[in-house]
Amino acid sequence: MDDFPFRQVVSLRTPEEVMRLTRMGQAFPSRLSFLPTLLRRLHRVSAQVVRTIWNMDSNGYGHAVYSISLDGYVYSLVAIANALDDQARTDRVIADAWDSSFVLYDGIPDTAEISRLVVDCPRQEAARFSDRDLIVSRANKSVRLFDHVVDCLRQKRQPDRARILDIGYLMRTTAVYGNGKFGIADRVRIADRPSLSGPFMAEMLAVWMIRGFSHDLVEHLGQAALDRDLKRHLGIGNATGLGMAPFLVNHSTLLDAWIQARETALARVRDVPSVTQSEEAHLRRLAKRALSHLNEWHVNDHEAHGVILSLRKEWIQFIECLDDPMCNRSYPIDWMWKIGQTKSIAFQELMAAFLIEPFGSLVDDLSEQMATSDIGHFDPAMPISHLKQLVLQDWCWALDLNFSDPDQQKQFWYVSEAKQEPRLGLRFDEPGAEWETPIDIARQVQALVRDLVDQKGILLDFLCDHPHHRAAVRRVQTLARYPYAEIRDNLVGGACKPIDMLRFKLAFFGASKFDPKSDRWTRVTLAQGAPLFDELAIEPDWWLAAINPS
Repeated sequence: MDDFPFRQVVSLRTPEEVMRLTRMGQAFPSRLSFLPTLLRRLHRVSAQVVRTIWNMDSNGYGHAVYSISLDGYVYSLVAIANALDDQARTDRVIADAWDSSFVLYDGIPDTAEISRLVVDCPRQEAARFSDRDLIVSRANKSVRLFDHVVDCLRQKRQPDRARILDIGYLMRTTAVYGNGKFGIADRVRIADRPSLSGPFMAEMLAVWMIRGFSHDLVEHLGQAALDRDLKRHLGIGNATGLGMAPFLVNHSTLLDAWIQARETALARVRDVPSVTQSEEAHLRRLAKRALSHLNEWHVNDHEAHGVILSLRKEWIQFIECLDDPMCNRSYPIDWMWKIGQTKSIAFQELMAAFLIEPFGSLVDDLSEQMATSDIGHFDPAMPISHLKQLVLQDWCWALDLNFSDPDQQKQFWYVSEAKQEPRLGLRFDEPGAEWETPIDIARQVQALVRDLVDQKGILLDFLCDHPHHRAAVRRVQTLARYPYAEIRDNLVGGACKPIDMLRFKLAFFGASKFDPKSDRWTRVTLAQGAPLFDELAIEPDWWLAAINPS
């Protein structure tokens, strides 16, 4: 901490407050989100994207290759566009055909490799890949906007801003696979490469490059250039379902690293004793931009729409509080933070992201600490009495649940045999509970505690007789070292909404404009307002971008 011009005295928010689904489900992207982090890295190394192959016919079908050099390595996006019947276009993971498919390739693919990928990539799960293939993805057009943009460009005019605002992307990915899926490269291949060393950096690079391909494709079909401001506002869509949710449970120490970084960043900026006129001006610009973003965020979901309406009103009230000069106030960031404590959870989470954004010199180092290879703690020599103390210290939220109430175990998680993707069933109405995935952490810990009641000695002896409790013991011991490693809610209860976990993880990716389609899947926008391929020389500044900024 001696490297920072302050002494941090503000405490981090507690896990009891932060690790609740109702709060996690109101998360916003921040400066520490993965896509903004990646683009800052690209800016720092003066990265350039080069389109090396454009083999597209007049209908926009064919393939293209883009390459980018980072840290002495070259990565290439191979994009393949095919004809797709409108009836076959779906966001669901069960689809077997898409408008476009992509591979982020380690190096520059030669003719033979490109030929392989052109054949195999559109087949996705049905294909075979190599360890030169880092990321596999697919996307569908947002047909209404895609066709509108192409038609306008053909008529030598720019597309309608209102339509771009309404949708915000030309294509929407339905999967972005990494980390060894389908035989592609394991993360270890790139884990030590500086620009891709953080969580999901390769995935974010692929997403950003796919967005650029979508821009090039409409300009190719329209035979004209998009207005730069409109093009910048065209991000890349994403449709995400249940497959993403269990990741947070299965990677508990990684989850802790993400939250530790964000909460430390928030504490650091709250501890800033004063701000300069330049910093104050930046905060005011961001506050107005956030309001414009909220005004441009429209969803059909009734509950989510109500939250957005309330948040707009709260944010207007907050901006009105900023009339007095902040540079004359002691600890102005903490003052703003405390304003939020009287408002909604959604406001507080937006405020947390807002306050971090202008202070890169204080918080950007934390992005280097958001990856971990630690898989948790397990100590079979621990005295049972010590484990009991840890349970009482960290798990009262789980012990208070009543699992004799059917609603507290209403749901069960399992893996689809057809797609090998997580799914959620209703325990008392649907078959398959015998194949349940162990996401029921609170119930496991309760079962462990029941069998520990009269036990003494060390855990090794206990686990020899009760080996089925090993996973629960590991989670209890891990949480003692990694306080943000556990979602402190019942993940099989009737009140559990997977959408909360989805939004939380997507916000860490850098997604915005969350558009829930049920409590099990959502659409989002990534890279909206982000630098274009030829804009990396400019330091990125696009948090909560708006097409009509105030």
